[in-house]
Amino acid sequence: MDLGISRKRALVCASSKGLGRGCAEALAAEGVHLVMNARGAEALEAAAAEIRAAHGVDVVTVAADITTEDGRAKVLAAAGDVDILVNNAGGPPPGMWTDWNRDDFIKALDANMLTPIALIKALVPAMMDRGWGRVVNITSQSVKSPIPVLGLSNSARAGLTGYVAGTSRQVAGKGVVINNLLPGIHDTDRATSLDGGVAKAEGISMDDARKKRQATIPAGRYGTAQEFGAACAFLCSQHAGFIVGQNLLLDGGAVNTTL
Repeated sequence: MDLGISRKRALVCASSKGLGRGCAEALAAEGVHLVMNARGAEALEAAAAEIRAAHGVDVVTVAADITTEDGRAKVLAAAGDVDILVNNAGGPPPGMWTDWNRDDFIKALDANMLTPIALIKALVPAMMDRGWGRVVNITSQSVKSPIPVLGLSNSARAGLTGYVAGTSRQVAGKGVVINNLLPGIHDTDRATSLDGGVAKAEGISMDDARKKRQATIPAGRYGTAQEFGAACAFLCSQHAGFIVGQNLLLDGGAVNTTL
């Protein structure tokens, strides 16, 4: 299927690896030119070089922390008027409700709620003026089914979900579509880190920790960055103009819900 977005331009945040990299790769495969952002310059430049070589698209890189005001300013200056925005940032650390204070919540909100809102506010008006735009926010399955040890993430991402629910319906008439992708467990560095936490806490091997978590997923495996990226690319396509303000789970069936 031709997604109809060749020659569009996309900003993909936190895209040197993991789910962000999967989204960048999938968009590049459709002929989309990229502005890639990540904190680590070395990994970012390596990813950009591989994508340029594989897909022949223009790739601009900005090494910066997108969750800071200075980092966003650098990224937005390089991005200009993009057609597609993919919001992504690493989640806050795990813990229990007794562990967190006000500063912990403010940091989580800054990274996983207020940063994507700031980028939406900065970039969507020009999309509306041009009559076309796509925004995909990478959130978490936790907005559908809270994860007890990820309470900071649960809170911040649920706040973003509420914002998108209202905002997406206000801009859709101008051709700008905003949706959320809700990943479950994917085979990324984040999953490896969480598996390591389980292994340490329970005194088991990494392999056993991974098998234990895989057993909670009806699909029987972790997701891949490639299939996640394909879903993102579709939501950014010409075919997704009637999908507005939705939350698409990519979790292998882990969240047991009817709606």
